[in-house]
Amino acid sequence: MDQNALENIKQTVTGNPVVLYMKGTPQFPQCGFSGLAAQVLKACNVTNYVAVNVLADAEVYENLKYYANWPTFPQLYINGELIGGSDIMKDLYEKGELQKLLESAKA
Repeated sequence: MDQNALENIKQTVTGNPVVLYMKGTPQFPQCGFSGLAAQVLKACNVTNYVAVNVLADAEVYENLKYYANWPTFPQLYINGELIGGSDIMKDLYEKGELQKLLESAKA
């Protein structure tokens, strides 16, 4: 576990209203779960968010699981809080709850 990497992750997560750690990019996701996460954000009309490609950053890839004690990707953070992966995002979206969380991020 690298403390510098964890500090960088913390700065990214707390310095931006919406952050998605994913495999690939929103335009070219590298796994189905990351693709679903990007699609859910798009369905919520969220285009202005920070997407971090964990495959392009070994430091983040190795240390993100320690940051929030969440072992898999993607990971969505809103207002510095871990929301979860694509399955949780989809569930919250279908209930209308993710939209409310994302609205709070714009405030």
